[in-house]
Amino acid sequence: MASKPSIPKGTRDFSPTEVAKRHYIIQIIKSNFEKFGFQPIETPSFENSETLMGKYGEEGDRLIFKILNSGDYLAKANATHLENKDSTKLTSSISEKALRYDLTVPFARYVVQHQNDIEFPFKRYQIQPVWRADRPQKGRFREFFQCDADVVGSKSLWQEVELVQLYDTVFSALGLEGVTIKINNRKILSGIAEVIGASDKLIDFTVALDKLDKIGEDGVKKEMMEKGISEEAILKVQPLFNFTGTISEKINQLSVLLAESNEGMKGVEELRFICDNVTELGLSTAILDLDVTLARGLNYYTGAIFEVAPPKSVSMGSIGGGGRYDDLTGIFGLKNMSGVGISFGLDRIYLVVEELNLFPETVTATSKALFINYGDTEAFYAMKAIKELRNLGVKVELYPDNAKVAKQFQHADKREIPFVVIAGEQEIAANSFSLKNLVSGEQVSVDFEGLKNALL
Repeated sequence: MASKPSIPKGTRDFSPTEVAKRHYIIQIIKSNFEKFGFQPIETPSFENSETLMGKYGEEGDRLIFKILNSGDYLAKANATHLENKDSTKLTSSISEKALRYDLTVPFARYVVQHQNDIEFPFKRYQIQPVWRADRPQKGRFREFFQCDADVVGSKSLWQEVELVQLYDTVFSALGLEGVTIKINNRKILSGIAEVIGASDKLIDFTVALDKLDKIGEDGVKKEMMEKGISEEAILKVQPLFNFTGTISEKINQLSVLLAESNEGMKGVEELRFICDNVTELGLSTAILDLDVTLARGLNYYTGAIFEVAPPKSVSMGSIGGGGRYDDLTGIFGLKNMSGVGISFGLDRIYLVVEELNLFPETVTATSKALFINYGDTEAFYAMKAIKELRNLGVKVELYPDNAKVAKQFQHADKREIPFVVIAGEQEIAANSFSLKNLVSGEQVSVDFEGLKNALL
């Protein structure tokens, strides 16, 4: 007996309705990317392993899906590693390619590979799936789409200002009011570590600080001490545990705290420029907030760091994020190519929009009308009208079989098609159509012009 078919954990099938809703979100993101001057590119689903490995830290490397070499992949395997069952060292000899983990590193590879054909600053957007061998949970999948917008070849902080506006514009268009765009700066985190004399423990410090909401002040302090950060050093950053006020007030607090750190003060001034200009220009529905605990992507972010939280009424992780990287292309040999970018988490955004019931009723994958099939003569008459309607952009279809009329009506009802068009002998004789609204039950006789107006 054949086993029941299934799909891998962390992946999903999408119904016609779900696909239509996803396309609705993608279209809003895409149209605003282009409105802000970003151009589309696409890169392969898989890259050479050497392109990806070592770019995301040790944990990221573990989450990269490796692709076994074609044919007898053990033929070139290192015998010693194979005998010792050392999978870490064995991988490089049996797998030369891997599914992309994100869109940023492939973009960096693209820029370096095509640098002679690109006009800088280069503003690109990319909407494609990525894969991560992560533990599946709500809002976290092993296959998911990323929607990225990046600018490379410019150090101007006006790019950060524009990216905050881009977030606000997209989420406002989706009806997601009250999202919080959190901002921080890697230089500030480095400055704090410098001030407390723990520059060598920057990662430990920021990872602990990032847990403030989850484990509280005492928990963070305990973790910092366990990582070798002194009690005296922790005392110096006491203000961070009660970091409140307006953005301007928070920046002033940081100015005092980081007065002795050149790196930290650079971060303060960069934040001040971005936040002051965003405040002056104004946001439609989003909220900009300075969050000193924000420390995502420390392996390659060098300046501003962004993370977007959904409206407070929704329990969900971040729905977007990004930041400034001064030398990401350096890993591929192109030095001093500064860039900044943001990403929209399509799958989580979908869940939030669904939960808040924000999808318009017009977002559907179904046809506007179904023509009833009474036989070949009637079907031909119907098809002439169908062809004209489709040329006008109306989604209509003919029921393919000359089945019982009740069955055809039932089909339209199950498909949630709002109108049925009846074109029988009487209608053909009168050169007309009977149009029935399946929602209201109303039925009217119309000529083609009337049919067109009703369905457009």
